[in-house]
Amino acid sequence: MLESVFPDKELTKEQQKVFERIETFIKDNLNGSKKAIFQLNGDAGTGKSIILTKLFLAIEKRAKENKTNNYFLVNHPELLKVYQENAGEFSELRKNRFLRPTTFINQSHKKQTKADVVVIDEAHLLLSESVNYNNFTQKNQLEEIIKLSKVVILVFDEHQVLKLKSYWSKNLVDQVIKKFQAKFEEATLMTQMRMQAPRKVVRWIDDLTDKLQLDQDLVSKKDYLTMSSNYDFRVYSNAEKMYQALKKKNSEVGESRIVATADYPSTLDGKKHYVNEGQFHLPWDQYNYSKVTWAQKPETIDEIGSIYTVQGFDLQYVAVIIGPSVSLSKDSIVVDPDKYEDQEAFKKRHEDDLSDLHTAKKSIILNSINVLLKRGVQGCFIYFHDRDIYDFLNNQR
Repeated sequence: MLESVFPDKELTKEQQKVFERIETFIKDNLNGSKKAIFQLNGDAGTGKSIILTKLFLAIEKRAKENKTNNYFLVNHPELLKVYQENAGEFSELRKNRFLRPTTFINQSHKKQTKADVVVIDEAHLLLSESVNYNNFTQKNQLEEIIKLSKVVILVFDEHQVLKLKSYWSKNLVDQVIKKFQAKFEEATLMTQMRMQAPRKVVRWIDDLTDKLQLDQDLVSKKDYLTMSSNYDFRVYSNAEKMYQALKKKNSEVGESRIVATADYPSTLDGKKHYVNEGQFHLPWDQYNYSKVTWAQKPETIDEIGSIYTVQGFDLQYVAVIIGPSVSLSKDSIVVDPDKYEDQEAFKKRHEDDLSDLHTAKKSIILNSINVLLKRGVQGCFIYFHDRDIYDFLNNQR
């Protein structure tokens, strides 16, 4: 998990080419009169964070010589822990340069300072409107960061937008960039690097979340359906059997966890809240106050992780419970936002910029499923609350 964002990880040829493009972009624009923005696109698991961490290490190595003031931002507390821990392994990196966006913005305004280069991982998690609860009072975080920087390098994946208060689309990002009349370049990573899976498995996931279609090209086993001998991809009819299989994998290879869509009630009130599916009964993860990430704690094999726990991370095996908001109708997937329990994700926006709120909510649910299903390096197990989906996949309908 940690090595996936370690700064000295070797890059592929595709990643190296993009890395060199961004380095050139920074050098060409650092002393320019205009704002400069480079946008790195790519699906979950294509290696965007690997490029960013290696890039920031290179920037910081030159910081003293160039007298630059640089920051690495990520709006994800679990990921921030990893970046700060990794920073301690390199003398050139300082932990106080790895911040949450709100901290950077408020700190910069208070001290009346500006940055030279700001790198933003998971920019799709930036707030796109003011949220007093998060101590952010300006209009949107991307705009504020651009104001406070000379060069901005950001990672963006429209398919990983998970909340209305951080609702981004390519159009909204383009509007912010256009407002500054900035110099702009972008690159897109295409190769899936996390999942050691054949293309047909990745396509199965994308067809489910992008097209609401299910490929029935699955072979029936004793307890589950499968479609690949190279990647351990399974669809279970029984959540408890799936969990027991996952625990076995965890004892064999480590860092294997069960997660679920936010279709089951949970409140941050200090009490345990459970996901129940037949004989399966486990509590949601608790707020993680320690510096150790959730999946690195041995005891969390007995908890259920959420999208907020595992987004951006690698797991060896992931088991995903897809809850009641997803069902089958006439051989197609149907998504019902009214059955989604994550009220924070659907908290009403102040900005009246969404023409179709129902579609936006459905996109958030499908994005979360896509992200969860793409966590596993060696394998992915799936359980659907709606038994009709399993029966359809098993050609029993």
